[in-house]
Amino acid sequence: MTNTNTSALILPDPNGSVDMSGEALDIRDIKGVVDVPSGNEWLFFIFALFGVAIVVFISIWIIRRHLAKRSEKSVLIPPQPPHILAWNKLQSSLDLIHDADLFCTDVSLIIRVYLEGRFDLQAPDRTTEEFLFELQTSKYLDDSHKDLLGDFLSECDLVKFAKAEPPENELRRLHEAAGRLVGETQPRFEKTKNDLKEENSL
Repeated sequence: MTNTNTSALILPDPNGSVDMSGEALDIRDIKGVVDVPSGNEWLFFIFALFGVAIVVFISIWIIRRHLAKRSEKSVLIPPQPPHILAWNKLQSSLDLIHDADLFCTDVSLIIRVYLEGRFDLQAPDRTTEEFLFELQTSKYLDDSHKDLLGDFLSECDLVKFAKAEPPENELRRLHEAAGRLVGETQPRFEKTKNDLKEENSL
């Protein structure tokens, strides 16, 4: 009987080998973190709407305030009537009564400006002679007022140009004459310059 003491090499069956390539192909990367809704997204939406509403409200308020200020500035204050302006200035002119030259210059200018505003007579830019000559053909004043105005302007010119120095009582008399002229020629009814021009053309 023959005894064999050789080690046998056992080879695996080629048909039974495990194919690892398929498993390797099945291995995939780990997916990223998936956000799970917390249910509070509506709060962010409400806060966003609230912020937009505040911005819109403030913008509208600023625009309306700006427009209101512009409208206030655009409101035109009607000018005072010529006789009211003349009365106020005549009262202020009494502060100059201790200086005959300044007083007569101021009072005569007040009357000239009044006549221009009241009757559209170009009085301030003309000499007394030129103005009185034009006044003779005007129908705005009656004869008594023309005489009163002529005497008033002539006496004022004596002080302004001839350097006459009348006493205070004479200056007050001139002031009263100016007030009388304004008081007797001021409108009894509100009439425009166009109305006066139409009356003068009749």
